Amino acid sequence: MIEIHRQERVGDLVTRHPSLSKSFAQAGIDFCCGGGRTLDEACREAGCEPEELLADLRRTLSRDEAQEPDLRAMSLTQLVEHILEQHHAYLRTEHPHLDMLTEKVALVHGSKDDRLEAVRLEFIGLFEELFDHMAKEEQVLFPMICQLEASDRAPDFHCGSLANPIGQMEREHEAVGSALRRLRALTDGYQAPDWACNTYRAMVDGLARLEHDIHVHVHKENNVLHPAALELEARRQS
Repeated sequence: MIEIHRQERVGDLVTRHPSLSKSFAQAGIDFCCGGGRTLDEACREAGCEPEELLADLRRTLSRDEAQEPDLRAMSLTQLVEHILEQHHAYLRTEHPHLDMLTEKVALVHGSKDDRLEAVRLEFIGLFEELFDHMAKEEQVLFPMICQLEASDRAPDFHCGSLANPIGQMEREHEAVGSALRRLRALTDGYQAPDWACNTYRAMVDGLARLEHDIHVHVHKENNVLHPAALELEARRQS
């Protein structure tokens, strides 16, 4: 039997076994910003039974895992490129379609459920935050990380240590996580009502997939890229 223990950190489990991210998402457990919690702590907060979740996680791992890259084997530059290609590109590709769906559903069905206008406004605010956030990463933080890896010593960055922009990015990740939680609540956990049309169902399905991708995206940065970059900076400074 595959060994997973209740005192292991959620973020560490997803780093080792990326396929577990779906099980955590289904259980309502935040594995990105909340990745520092133990499995026990995360279950207690989510109101689920640890032994039941452990059984599900072990079943997932007993099946063939999807071909996920080993993040720990990547260089920092490779990991940055992976995040750009896998997640930043996804957000830019999905935005126009989801923008159209949230606008149309709010316009057509807003009289039946006034929360749909709130979904629309939350979606607009979320992507304003995301596009601004990604620009900062692409123009500032990611080039700094790549520069650090290519140098023999820690560069003299304009902001001092990498810890400063990383801290700002992680605070923004928390804000994005809060917006996603509000979207989930406004859509009853991305569940369409019985009377929903196909456009409505496509909207909640798209928002659910968006939430999952962002959670995986933030996990890779908070729990893999950022700690590795800070560790390398400390070594380059010594």
